[in-house]
Amino acid sequence: MKVLLLNGSPHKEGCTYIALSEIKKTLNEEGIESEIYQIGTDAISSCRACFACRKIGKCVINDKVNEFVDLAADYDGFIFGSPVHYAAATGAITAFLDRAFFVSSASGKNVFTHKPGAAIASARRAGTTAALDQLNKYFTITQMPIISGRYWNMVHGSTPDEVQQDIEGMQNMRFLARNMAYCLKCIEAGKNAGIMVPRQENVEYTNFIR
Repeated sequence: MKVLLLNGSPHKEGCTYIALSEIKKTLNEEGIESEIYQIGTDAISSCRACFACRKIGKCVINDKVNEFVDLAADYDGFIFGSPVHYAAATGAITAFLDRAFFVSSASGKNVFTHKPGAAIASARRAGTTAALDQLNKYFTITQMPIISGRYWNMVHGSTPDEVQQDIEGMQNMRFLARNMAYCLKCIEAGKNAGIMVPRQENVEYTNFIR
């Protein structure tokens, strides 16, 4: 069982990384493999709504999104981390996930569906709950169970050292990691017992304007 951790911060080893590293460490202690994937600082284009991915099975924009979607197919769970920018997740992670999830759905790959996901946010002071709500919507539209900690999944601090001093926040990262491990183990046990994913239906779209 493997979990892919996405770092949406432009800082490779900043505050968000510290939180994700605590999660990674705890997952490994629980026998779950994990990897931190860096979005990095290269420009991430937003979705062009060209729908080319429906025809060719990947995004036509040449950046890390296609690489991430291909990588995600081999993982069983996901945790997305972002610093707070103007009471929201970063523009980079938003553009990145918009395209990654649309490519996964439109191309028929469905690499995220029914796999558990969680979001974490890092902030100096405020805006974390708005950012978490924003990131959680990727899970709820994709039939992904959302994993929680014992509090909202956030850490506080202006520097990595300050984040490590957020004792409650760092503890909650460990709660979150153990809950993710528990969910993955339950899913695996269910599969071994013959319990399959829910039956799917053809999606019906209702337009408000007719």
